[in-house]
Amino acid sequence: MELRTLRYFAAVAETRHFGRAAERLHMAQPPLSQAIRRLEAELGVELFSRTTRQVALTGAGEVFHTDVLRILTSVDEAVARVSRFASGVEGVLRIGLTGSASYRQLPVLARLVKEEMPGVMLEVHTEMLTPAQERGLAERSLDVGLLRPPVRQEGIAHRAVADEPLVVAVPAAHPLAGADTVRVEQLRHEDFIMYGAALSSVVNDTVVRSCLAAGFYPHCAYEVTETSAALALVAAGLGVAVLPDSIRSAPREGVLCRTVEDALPVRLDLAWRADDTSPLLRNLLEILEKHDVFLHGPEGPEGPEKGPEGLEGAA
Repeated sequence: MELRTLRYFAAVAETRHFGRAAERLHMAQPPLSQAIRRLEAELGVELFSRTTRQVALTGAGEVFHTDVLRILTSVDEAVARVSRFASGVEGVLRIGLTGSASYRQLPVLARLVKEEMPGVMLEVHTEMLTPAQERGLAERSLDVGLLRPPVRQEGIAHRAVADEPLVVAVPAAHPLAGADTVRVEQLRHEDFIMYGAALSSVVNDTVVRSCLAAGFYPHCAYEVTETSAALALVAAGLGVAVLPDSIRSAPREGVLCRTVEDALPVRLDLAWRADDTSPLLRNLLEILEKHDVFLHGPEGPEGPEKGPEGLEGAA
């Protein structure tokens, strides 16, 4: 049974007239009548009662008409869905991001996707450090990532979306809580809360390099796997955590953040597979370009060249 035969049947059932149905279908009446006869023979039932004055559905025809309408609607919807998917306006976008990126950059990215790509659903994977995101992209379990370079996995393209200073999160009662800014040297005798060494954290590396430049190695009192856990330990008074500035966008009771003025900054990049030619990714990159989210071009300088709506400045 061909799909076009079902469309022939539906046209006759809706017009109750073979001539008008043929006109709607842009075909001659005899082939239409023959197609309906063959359909009835194939089903072994009479679908229409015919007189010289009218055509009416039989009881079996009424039942068949209900199911045919459902089938044709499902087919039309499937065709429309695959067309929207192929054009990149519908689908699922799987995104991985570092813990700190969820505080500031994720809300901006999610808002742009909702406004510009309303048919796209975000599948968000949080608290993924750069190596985990690189693996996710390479293994195709992620489509894009918000990660901190350097990117070591081959075949991954990336562009900067934020260049963040580091801040120190301290308990509200800490002596440094009253300072406007802090220098790295002032943290020499502090207990640090840091990401676990096995996680290969870019933020950890930047903190260590900043401390070494100030003449000391940070004392790691507690290791965590998530940014939220680091802030929880700070709130409990167990130490300080040096983290990207974006954590300011999610204030936590009992924790104050102060800029570390002489610490090295950390960059945040949007990354994707270089060989990914999907319309969904293409549309996303075009939208981010349009809204000045990228700091500079793929081959551009390391310094920030932010547009007014870049992810770095948005909260």
